[in-house]
Amino acid sequence: MTIPPDSGASRPSVSEALRTRRSIRAFTPTPVPRATVEDILRLAARAPSGSNIQPWKAHVVAGQARDALCRDLLDAHFTGAAADEEFHYYPRSWREPYLARRRSVGLSLYSLLGIAKGDKERMDRQYARNFTFFDAPVGLIVTIDRDLEIGSWFDLGMFVQSILLAARGFGLDTCPQQSFAKHHRIIRQHLAIPEGDVVVCGIALGHADETAVENGLQTPREPLERFAAFHWDTEQQPGEETQ
Repeated sequence: MTIPPDSGASRPSVSEALRTRRSIRAFTPTPVPRATVEDILRLAARAPSGSNIQPWKAHVVAGQARDALCRDLLDAHFTGAAADEEFHYYPRSWREPYLARRRSVGLSLYSLLGIAKGDKERMDRQYARNFTFFDAPVGLIVTIDRDLEIGSWFDLGMFVQSILLAARGFGLDTCPQQSFAKHHRIIRQHLAIPEGDVVVCGIALGHADETAVENGLQTPREPLERFAAFHWDTEQQPGEETQ
């Protein structure tokens, strides 16, 4: 595999890419060159996988192929076509602290957009924007072989994250979207995805519209002490070797 060479242009460090990655919900129509998308995918393919089996597949849509897919997905959404999910992404029974976090991000987004609580029509229209890749010029549909086990799904997640971070290296933004999995049958027809593959998610890829209020959403993260436990020899000083 060939990894694209660094052009020498100023690019964010890994730390900066992690800090600045965010889920963008409004993109400009500025085109993204196919060569750039290919470079991003080549870099993302360096993600680790058990025994190097590399279980990921990516279908890239742009131009007329993207537009045709989006039209059919929007039609399915607005005509009330039943969702047909092949896997459970969210908990079947919500509990704390996850429920509060979910509600918080939803309320924050709708507040920015001026959508009042209970305004189901506007909420529905906002959700439908998922199926336009939030107007991004490039969309990706990520799949995995149906017979692979949970470990390969872990690997797939690292591949997706690698796409998001590699995109930042090219000055681009993204939004990972599980919503596409709900209409996998339509996606299969457009992209000739076999039944042996599970449609896992989509990814919007492009340039963020910095004038869009929804892109001002800041999602908080839990402090380190809430999710990390250090089992550390506190008497050992940094740099010292254990005898």
